[in-house]
Amino acid sequence: MSVAPGQPAQPAVVDFLSVDVLTDNVSDTYVSKTLFAVSEFANVVLAGAKEISGETLLVANLGYGLRLRTRIGQREHVLLFDTGTEGAAFIRNCRNLGLDLGSVEAIAITHGHWDHMGAVPAAIDAIVARRGRESVTVHVNPGMFNERGVLLKGGVIFPAARVPTPAQMTERGARVVNDGAARLLLDGHFYYSGEIPRVTTFETGREDHLCRRDNSEEWRPDPYLMDERMLIVHVRDLGLVVFTACSHAGVVNVCTEVRRLFPDLPIHAVMGGLHLGGVMEHIIPQTVEGLRPFDIRYIIAGHCTGWRALHALADTYGERVSQSAVGTSYTFDASAPSPAG
Repeated sequence: MSVAPGQPAQPAVVDFLSVDVLTDNVSDTYVSKTLFAVSEFANVVLAGAKEISGETLLVANLGYGLRLRTRIGQREHVLLFDTGTEGAAFIRNCRNLGLDLGSVEAIAITHGHWDHMGAVPAAIDAIVARRGRESVTVHVNPGMFNERGVLLKGGVIFPAARVPTPAQMTERGARVVNDGAARLLLDGHFYYSGEIPRVTTFETGREDHLCRRDNSEEWRPDPYLMDERMLIVHVRDLGLVVFTACSHAGVVNVCTEVRRLFPDLPIHAVMGGLHLGGVMEHIIPQTVEGLRPFDIRYIIAGHCTGWRALHALADTYGERVSQSAVGTSYTFDASAPSPAG
């Protein structure tokens, strides 16, 4: 369901949202969790592990991928939000969590980087094996399929792995929606954004990011990654849960766009990579202060956030901030008591 330009459609109000972290940079089953989170250790035990070992736990690697499950009344929908780096780790992690990929109806891709799309072929194969061909829809936009590269300090351009194309995903049995516009997914349970405006003065992207259509072109600067998208779920009595896989747009720009789209709804949680590590560390102070007006109840930071940014956020916002880790699950449900982490 496409959203008309300038007229953001309201996502449905879901009664329940669960989030399973399938891929993330960090494995940390010991760190204290928010009251609505369950740790990797507990989840693999619930999935039937007979012992705790390297084989029964999950693999952390550079990348991000979530399984989102929503419910309104008796109607449930299941969606993957990115997949992460590579297929073997993704499939292993899903298996160790006891997740049935046959329940997945759609995959929402945030942007065309290998650490978010590398496992897409394996995910499609696993879903199609259970549900049949054309039973899963992959949502992308045309800007995701440029060749990407990074300019190293010595002047060498280091290419990134190409992501699977719409044709390749279709050949594997997926239905592909390749459109730059915002849209509602799965009966409106999920709002998949259009282009995120860059409006802050300090979130200017990475100057070392380059792109080109293919090797017939010269590399050109690509600091803004305008193909990046976010996903929003409106949970009854809580507000909006915003998923931003890498925040190439800048997390303050992300929240600014959320507020523009849905000015009367509180932002209950922001979850994902905030892209504040390494060369982006210089904007940590502005980012921390820039988030203050949004009064976000929970910030669940993972993937590319970086430890310096996580510490700065925690120093400012206290227990509102937590570290995402692979294998962790989160439940957003105002009517249910919060489980122990």
